Amino acid sequence: MRRAGQITAAARELAGNMVRPGVTTLEIDTAVRKFIESQGAKPSFLGYGGFPGSACISVNDEVIHGIPSKLVLQEGDIVSVDVGAYIGGFHGDCAGTYACGKISDEAARLIAVTEQSFWEGMKYARFGYRVSDISHAVQKYVEDNGFSVVRDYVGHGVGANLHESPEVPNYGKPGHGPRLAPGMTIAVEPMVNQGDWRVKVMRDGWTVRTADGSLAAHYENSILITKGDPEILTRVGDLRP
Repeated sequence: MRRAGQITAAARELAGNMVRPGVTTLEIDTAVRKFIESQGAKPSFLGYGGFPGSACISVNDEVIHGIPSKLVLQEGDIVSVDVGAYIGGFHGDCAGTYACGKISDEAARLIAVTEQSFWEGMKYARFGYRVSDISHAVQKYVEDNGFSVVRDYVGHGVGANLHESPEVPNYGKPGHGPRLAPGMTIAVEPMVNQGDWRVKVMRDGWTVRTADGSLAAHYENSILITKGDPEILTRVGDLRP
């Protein structure tokens, strides 16, 4: 899991560094695939349920599952990149949202709040708490900052399979769901909308957009529950793309 996470995190960093005006999302996807394969791993998303890319790359009002294409990134865009790598029988899964050149102050705040909401949830990713304690912390922080959390898609367990039990929502009352125990590996991934939380799926069957056309951001790490502090598995460490 640590090796898979390290490769995944490095692929996310590579993709984030490529986000700039004039680059296509397909170019980013191609680089991600080449890097993951160069590490002896396989892109977790490629062919998953028929998905055609190695990374989900979602721009502006696209929340998740954006299909890489010849779309050219423009100054002011915000770009969410979700990646996974499979090696040694296990998956890593992580995501981040990146500024393309100079972006608006509100877009920057959306990205910052989304990432910080993950860390707010992490305070409860500890032995003895329940899954919804993480969920509630994410939701409270997001809504206290005037944004909304997506309800239709959630975090999840991750390990030998890319998606496993339990589901990890980004909303809900505390004190519910499975109790967290050492050895559990879960992907916590706030998906945050600038406007209303509702979303819609496009005709391609994959791309998810905000229903009201507002901006969206995404941040995710795979984590390990321990007897003490949780461990972030999707850290680059000494590996650099």
